[in-house]
Amino acid sequence: MGTWNTRGLRGSTLEDFINHTNDSYREKHLALIQKIPTPITPIEIDKASRHITLAYFDQKSTVDYIGAVQGVPVCFDAKECAVKTFPLQNLHPHQVRFMEEFEEQGGIAFIILYFTAQDEIYYIPYRHIAVFWKRMEEGGRKSFTYEEVDKSWRIRSHRDMLVHYLEMIARDLAEREH
Repeated sequence: MGTWNTRGLRGSTLEDFINHTNDSYREKHLALIQKIPTPITPIEIDKASRHITLAYFDQKSTVDYIGAVQGVPVCFDAKECAVKTFPLQNLHPHQVRFMEEFEEQGGIAFIILYFTAQDEIYYIPYRHIAVFWKRMEEGGRKSFTYEEVDKSWRIRSHRDMLVHYLEMIARDLAEREH
């Protein structure tokens, strides 16, 4: 994967690469995925430039992306992790509940998780997240580790699709049918 630049993905770049991939999917009529803007509440506005100078993020957003792939509703969140442990507090209870309800309605929910130190991106199906979440709710660890991630769900790049997650959606669908 680490061919886009010498230091791997940095900052908001994961979302940039996903957005670029989504544009490619749309142009090729493979999928229509929309980035959901994070709602903010402005606190201070510079009157001269009319720019927001201070704001806070509204807590109740759903997930980062929502759309359809060949008629299948999908929703997912993009997360980055600098260490080998992903804290579940990076997922909010209302997001996990939304993903659960989304799947109950016949959609597919997942997270795209980028382990920055390993320069690897994974598709984590909601059913895997639910196992980690349940373990936490039952008093177990409040995170999951790089070692616990099924490495067969690694997302690769393909031409202009830098985070080519459609293959993993196809696999996810196939596994549900069995």
